[in-house]
Amino acid sequence: MSKIILALGLGSLLLAQNKHKAQPWSKVKTKDSFCDLKQKCQRCLICLRQQLKPICLFGSLLIAADTRVRSHSNYCRFYNAKMATTSPVFLRLMANAVAVANHAGNIIREVMSKGDLGIVEKGVNDPQTEADRRAQQCIIGNFNKKFPLMSVIGEEDLAQETDTELVSDIDKEVLNLKCPEDLVNVTEEDFVVWVDPLDGTAEYTEGMLDHVTVLIGIAHKNRPVGGVIHQPYYNYKNDKAGLGRTLWGIPGVGVGGFNPVAPPEGKRLVVTTRSHMTPVVQQALDSLKPDEILRVGGAGYKVMLLMEGKATAYVFASPGCKKWDTCAPEAILTAMGGRLTDIHGDPYSYASTEMHPNRRGVLAAAKSDDHKWFVENIPDAVKQLVKS
Repeated sequence: MSKIILALGLGSLLLAQNKHKAQPWSKVKTKDSFCDLKQKCQRCLICLRQQLKPICLFGSLLIAADTRVRSHSNYCRFYNAKMATTSPVFLRLMANAVAVANHAGNIIREVMSKGDLGIVEKGVNDPQTEADRRAQQCIIGNFNKKFPLMSVIGEEDLAQETDTELVSDIDKEVLNLKCPEDLVNVTEEDFVVWVDPLDGTAEYTEGMLDHVTVLIGIAHKNRPVGGVIHQPYYNYKNDKAGLGRTLWGIPGVGVGGFNPVAPPEGKRLVVTTRSHMTPVVQQALDSLKPDEILRVGGAGYKVMLLMEGKATAYVFASPGCKKWDTCAPEAILTAMGGRLTDIHGDPYSYASTEMHPNRRGVLAAAKSDDHKWFVENIPDAVKQLVKS
């Protein structure tokens, strides 16, 4: 019934559009374009009253009859609620991932602001903080409540709390995207989500805050199909700029939250680990003869340098990286035309049954041609030392 009511009410707006040559009705496919058209019609109130009064009055009464849609703002809320339940599962999952990543960023900043990070050591050069724990509880708790049939794998080995605060926000831009055809009818139990609630924990504890990211990667049939990277301390050194940002990417659709930049032509700028250097990693770097080596923390931050043209390739000839470190970055990198594989050039599987470590290292580039060059120029001797 509500659909009939809305259709009749919108019909009056269509007649007003014909009178005033507003945008073609065929373009009114989203809430924003509907709102634009409605505002144009409202500016022609005299015409509406004089020439379209019977139809407009009838349509307005019908819309008002639906208790959920009594005003323009209520229509917007009604539209968003409908989209949040009727859009393909994949788009709802991605839109929720963006919102919950933002919320996790708030948690990370809140813990830092209190001064007590609650650090425990999981292993050598592998700290865990209160921010790691709370951010993961938030992310996985929300996914478990909203998508209870879906597999969610997080970095931290924690018992999941049952009273996690539900994040009610949802990213409307992502929700309104055109869903890839092969994902339109995929149900939640066929997705796997890999979560690193705080990538770059060591840097977080040392005050290198721009290295810190939240990573949420979505996989289907073993491959990354969507990724979200939230950088909670983006612009933290600039008081006049907004704090934090969220990047996302969907292969076959595109990216959001940033503008991809190509790396400098004629230079090889390689980004690699800051704190997990080994003789094999160094051997791989030496063989490539890069113009510059950037040593930074966090897999998410390393790949972000590729996305924004600050590095040509990410080279890590070591089994130290995990699936939750690379699923989200790989999805975004692929969406902008890049590649992320092991150092042999083979893709990783992100099935829920896979072992967590990326045992064959990581090699990524923002351009597929660059990736091919690096695969071909890493010596076989190095590749033989990094294999499962």
